[in-house]
Amino acid sequence: MTTPEPEDSLEKVAAEVRVCQKCPLARTRIKAVPGDGPGDAEALFIGEGPGMQEDRVGRPFVGPAGQFLDEMLGSVQMQRSGVFVTNVVKCRPPENRDPSPDEIAACAPYLTRQLALINPKVVVTLGKHSMSRFFSGEQISKIHGRLRNIAGQPVLPLYHPAAALHRAELRQTELNDFQQVPLALAAARTHTGLPPAEATKTDDPPPEQLSLFG
Repeated sequence: MTTPEPEDSLEKVAAEVRVCQKCPLARTRIKAVPGDGPGDAEALFIGEGPGMQEDRVGRPFVGPAGQFLDEMLGSVQMQRSGVFVTNVVKCRPPENRDPSPDEIAACAPYLTRQLALINPKVVVTLGKHSMSRFFSGEQISKIHGRLRNIAGQPVLPLYHPAAALHRAELRQTELNDFQQVPLALAAARTHTGLPPAEATKTDDPPPEQLSLFG
């Protein structure tokens, strides 16, 4: 995990994101979406990019995908107010298309700083683009729900909540995978290592990447 600069802060990152002009998404956004949550959050969730509603209000996961994320948090007795939520790109790609590699690269330093400042016990990736930051070349259909240690950081890759909105058969899969979040946190708190993750089915149908944003 990168050590944050002494003068850096989440507020400074957010202020820079809101006026960022590093990629073409700045020309089409209404509001940039830096992310929100407590600076001492134990769990940090990383999605893909803002959707239409997020673009309007400047907060992540406030649309239907966000409602399902809140439901999953509730299913493990966690609250949205206790976690930090952000995205790999901080501005909405037009028509909710996938973010391009150049757009992800332009936003990457902001996410790196957020990770360093929060120093979460567990990082939860939501969707293939945030997963790819930690698991290059992997397929989400094969590794979802399986906690791994990446350079000392426990990382849990999950499907994006919007996947269940497009593919109803994935809803229970996502709820089941989410049970690993409190187990991972408990292990991190007691320094007992990674909890045993249930074997992941590799024959789950991969979700269509249709507006997987929050």
